[in-house]
Amino acid sequence: MAIELKNLTKRSENYSKWYNELVVKADLAEQADVRGCMVIKPYGYAIWEKMQQVLDGMFKETGVQNAYFPLLIPKSFLSREAEHVEGFAKECAVVTHYRLKTNETNDGVVVDPEAKLEEELIIRPTSETIIWNTYKNWIKSYRDLPVLCNQWCNVMRWEMRTRLFLRTSEFLWQEGHTAHATREEAEERTRQMIRIYADFAEKFMAVPVVVGVKSETERFAGALDTYTIEAMMQDGKALQSGTSHFLGQNFGKAFNVQFLNKENKPEYAWATSWGVSTRLMGALIMTHSDDNGLVLPPRLAPIQVVIIPIAKTGQLAAIDEKAMQIADNLRKLGISVKYDNADNKRPGFKFADYELKGVPVRLVLGARDLENGLVEVMRRDTLEKENVSLENIEQYVKDLLDDIQQNIYNKALNYRNSHVFECNNYDEFKEKIKDGGFFLCPWDGTEETEAKIKEETQATIRCIPFDADQENLGVDMVSGKPAKFRALVARAY
Repeated sequence: MAIELKNLTKRSENYSKWYNELVVKADLAEQADVRGCMVIKPYGYAIWEKMQQVLDGMFKETGVQNAYFPLLIPKSFLSREAEHVEGFAKECAVVTHYRLKTNETNDGVVVDPEAKLEEELIIRPTSETIIWNTYKNWIKSYRDLPVLCNQWCNVMRWEMRTRLFLRTSEFLWQEGHTAHATREEAEERTRQMIRIYADFAEKFMAVPVVVGVKSETERFAGALDTYTIEAMMQDGKALQSGTSHFLGQNFGKAFNVQFLNKENKPEYAWATSWGVSTRLMGALIMTHSDDNGLVLPPRLAPIQVVIIPIAKTGQLAAIDEKAMQIADNLRKLGISVKYDNADNKRPGFKFADYELKGVPVRLVLGARDLENGLVEVMRRDTLEKENVSLENIEQYVKDLLDDIQQNIYNKALNYRNSHVFECNNYDEFKEKIKDGGFFLCPWDGTEETEAKIKEETQATIRCIPFDADQENLGVDMVSGKPAKFRALVARAY
């Protein structure tokens, strides 16, 4: 067994430590020497690239085009939308000078005090301001609408407590920003994008999600409505995994983005923004993985099948030929394959290493297998092995990958569903929330009740689910006042 696996903390012993170790040991990412930042390693980035590729295609099917906007935002831009600047002010990284100079002892550099910027620049925490300042030059008439732009980029938000993928000062994401002629069109786009995120999470990540609308205190700074997808991790905590915001005309007015409507009257454009980030990597890891390492859904796995030969000297040539034939045939079916015939690592090490990295299917081919027309197949999700005929191995593997994808979704869904509770009693809630889970609770809709729940239990109102029964709500479990909604309450990352 690989040395890495011997030292992997068990989930049952310390879930947080298990996660932190797994991210590093599976070669996904590591802490950078820049405080609060991370290095995403090639294997981790390959997963993110597959996510990007799929999502990018889904966006473009709805008419969205990719663009790129500046990393640096003039400070004055952030001042134009009051709620927006208040929401991000404490997280902003500020550029104050544009030049360094050699120090007096010529052994280092210092900031040149003569190079102070007239106006400070903010490293983007999000791009609404710079994009809407640009849109005012693009939008003059209703014929120019809608504008449907997305950008893949990095953002910077200072974080005091960081955790790889889940919360870092710099992270990667996509941010979509659209402009519309009517409120109805903008609201429909907002809902459309959260549905796309939910589809992606469930069909590709194999992560079941609850779709809903955020409470007023939890919504995005400057938004009129924020929709969210909430996923449950194996410790029963929620992870906000994607958001879509209806921004109304707030940014249209802040940046004077006006157009002449069909009646030839000036009107402010309606806005949306929506995004997912490398936080999805954390969701992927914490939803499916086990004490042996990663469990990756085949549709996002960089390597879907690994083939490992077991051969003595003189036997490898025949095995090589057959293994490479299988690999070529699998690739023709659109399956990514790695044939690992490196002779500097023992087969046992390779087995453990690919288990750790979550490769969905492992094929092991030895000389005796070849004689008998068989290959050993192991599926990563259940660790089950069986000997399969070489005759139809390619179709068998293709079907197996589909089965694994569905199986890990079903497993996550069953876990989630068994940890969703209706709760109308606050004392009962305070006791049960210690063990995690999603709680559907009657809520009076007030900030006071929301704040009390958070203060006393560390749980928050994650959303008002779209599919929750909103009839016969009774009274709020905290205040005793008539309930307005049935809300999803949980502790969260």
